[in-house]
Amino acid sequence: MFSVTVRDHMMIAHSFRGEVFGPAQRLHGATFVVDATFRRPDLDADGIVVDIGLATEQLRAVLSELTYRNLDDEAAFAGVNTTTEVLARTVADRLVERVHAGELGAGARELTGITVTLHESHIAWASYERSL
Repeated sequence: MFSVTVRDHMMIAHSFRGEVFGPAQRLHGATFVVDATFRRPDLDADGIVVDIGLATEQLRAVLSELTYRNLDDEAAFAGVNTTTEVLARTVADRLVERVHAGELGAGARELTGITVTLHESHIAWASYERSL
């Protein structure tokens, strides 16, 4: 299996519901380093998994829909705790939508999987992996 990973970041504000979250129940900010890994079993005719430039642009576009926002105010997250895990799934799902729309190029249609990892810090991160 071949893979290519691109990286960007996002800064959000949010709060959580539930005693398990302790002080994070209050509104707070978070900055995530975001890795998106694209996978496929074989390289395309050009010898690549996906165009790195397009992958970088599309990751940035997806993150721009979330960054500098209070996610508590976003309709897409109404009633949802926007945990690191939930946000990793959201980014992965939105990237898959862009693959299907052709925004990562025709070769990206042969991708078989995407993994998105959100790094909360240098010692903690969460990932979501999905098939295409």
